[in-house]
Amino acid sequence: MHLLLIAHGSRQESSNDEIRSLTERLRQFETPFSGIDCAFLEIAEPSITQGLQRLIANNMTEIVVVPYFLSAGRHVLVDIPHQIEQVRLQAPHVVIRIAPYLGAAEQIDQLLMHQAMSILKNV
Repeated sequence: MHLLLIAHGSRQESSNDEIRSLTERLRQFETPFSGIDCAFLEIAEPSITQGLQRLIANNMTEIVVVPYFLSAGRHVLVDIPHQIEQVRLQAPHVVIRIAPYLGAAEQIDQLLMHQAMSILKNV
């Protein structure tokens, strides 16, 4: 089973590099995933399709996709599922599950408060 982190993608390469760096940090966790990679909805590469196809070409038959998005907008509700469905049609033997998007995490409120409070430590 493999994890594929999906981010939006940016024309600013440093933003894409942040996602790649996060992916590297996630690889340090002990998880049931055989590997962790990232892909981008648009602008940057690999695209979602490219990322999934690469995993499938490497004989991955179970993939968990995590949308790195804060709200359930069009990208989360329509665009990402549509791109995944296109890959599913090409590889029906592969199980691709979409995890809840980041903003739906129960701990998001705690994380936001932690970020807000962190600035007060430097005052």
